[in-house]
Amino acid sequence: MTVPTTRAEFKAYCLRRLGEPVIDVNVDDEQVEDRIDEALKYYQDYHFDGTERILVKHVITASDKTNGYITLSNSIIGVNSILDVGQAAQSSNLFNIRYQIHLNDLFDLSASSYVPYVTAMRHVEYLEELFVGKKPIRYNRHVNRLHIDMDWTNDVTTGEYIIVDCYSITDPSTYTDVWGDRWLARYATALIKRQWGSNITKFEGMQLPGGLTFNGNKIYDDAESEIQKLEEEMIVSYSLPVQDMIG
Repeated sequence: MTVPTTRAEFKAYCLRRLGEPVIDVNVDDEQVEDRIDEALKYYQDYHFDGTERILVKHVITASDKTNGYITLSNSIIGVNSILDVGQAAQSSNLFNIRYQIHLNDLFDLSASSYVPYVTAMRHVEYLEELFVGKKPIRYNRHVNRLHIDMDWTNDVTTGEYIIVDCYSITDPSTYTDVWGDRWLARYATALIKRQWGSNITKFEGMQLPGGLTFNGNKIYDDAESEIQKLEEEMIVSYSLPVQDMIG
């Protein structure tokens, strides 16, 4: 079997699973495309291979500071957190705590213990967490706006970077291996099959030449059972444990 690597190949593969070209699958081309989109959407929402955890950098603009939010790509479906903004331990000047410790205490890492350094940095991070805390964030995947509840005037400057820890969908147009996923192929086929059954239900009982009759309800019910089993398989075998995520 040739593994599909494009949308067209994937579509043809699903239709062959249903019997084409031996039998006529009574589903319009646009309906097939809709069911493939539906399958991809479900795959990206629940399958652990449907999304990828990434770090996105965003350059602060004057508009961002006025709006109080940054706009993310449509491919971002959820946000975990942002890297801390305005850390004392990360300031880029001579008063940087790391720089002062390096200058005064760590002349040579091979000649002195790094334990005090690690302990001091953890203490500084704890103080920042205690007195500054994390910046609260709000994100909705349908709006694509990451709201960061902070003082935009004083906490950040134009041109500064904000790093976002988030989840991005695995786009099959870029990562063509997605089209070869076995679960996705079975699920898309079942959705197309249900559409097929729904289309010919109105001809239920109509007799064809030779005494054959349409049985759209049987096709629909079989497809519905397959879809239910595949969605249960997804939750049990292919979904990651639920995590705190904003989106």
